[in-house]
Amino acid sequence: MSTSPFFHNLASAYQAELDDLSSDSEGRDVLRQRLADKRRELGFLRQMIELSPEMVAVVFHQGFQFKQPKRLEQLISLASEDLPGWDSLADAVTLQPWARPLSLEILKEPMGDWFLTVAAGLEYLYGKPGKAPASAADGDEQDGDEDTDRDRSNGRDADGDGDSEDGYDGDGRHEAGEDWLADQGFDRKD
Repeated sequence: MSTSPFFHNLASAYQAELDDLSSDSEGRDVLRQRLADKRRELGFLRQMIELSPEMVAVVFHQGFQFKQPKRLEQLISLASEDLPGWDSLADAVTLQPWARPLSLEILKEPMGDWFLTVAAGLEYLYGKPGKAPASAADGDEQDGDEDTDRDRSNGRDADGDGDSEDGYDGDGRHEAGEDWLADQGFDRKD
């Protein structure tokens, strides 16, 4: 599977957003409640579609059914500006009944069509069979693939030389993260 830098970066942020919503300060599972709250706040969240799509995409968590995984594999390999329109995915992705009214609200936005495509890609990556979420990468290994994924997330390929096939190294990923945080208004650590 080839994941574009666009989806690679957003998938990590999407995972982190869901992790943040999952439990309260006492460790209780509150994901369902917090997602319901986010869905009620969609009117406000729509403003963030272009700037922070991962923060809005969580309202569609578990809202997609993927009928043609190969089409989604192709989708997640594309750059942001090359994504197809939402309507072009009609035969590959369907929305759960509860998510349809939310999608109609999103489609009223200028970037709504693009956003639904992004949200579908993020949810596909999150729930992709055989792909351990980032938080589970430290758990028990079932085969050697987890080592390769973990090494790449640390900026090394399976050979340990840092030249991973997706073109990212640890420093580049760190720098991209710093740039993104600075764009969000946070101070740089350096």
